[in-house]
Amino acid sequence: MNTLFILNGAPYGAEPTYNGLRLAGALARMEHQTVRLFLMGDAAGGAKAGQKVPEGYYNVLHMLGRVARAGGEVAACGTCLDARGIAAEEIGEGIHRGTLDELAQWTAWADKVLVF
Repeated sequence: MNTLFILNGAPYGAEPTYNGLRLAGALARMEHQTVRLFLMGDAAGGAKAGQKVPEGYYNVLHMLGRVARAGGEVAACGTCLDARGIAAEEIGEGIHRGTLDELAQWTAWADKVLVF
């Protein structure tokens, strides 16, 4: 089963992105599941390397890395990164700069598309 997650919300301050990442991580660890995750809008800020969060608080970058290490693909919208002043070399390991054309291809590939 191929599942595409599209995350739009801010990485911190609200829970939709957190919950989407929790589900994506769990699904990516399952057999016969392929996960792709695309960060758009404010969610693109979660791709920024070097995040420091208070002890005991979730770290979006670490959660994105878990999806990538489980075999998932993670992309952050290039236009959204540019709008937030995040250069390609500032995004975390396992995340690449994506495009709307790539998102369209991933959408056609997916059996399920989940938007958070």
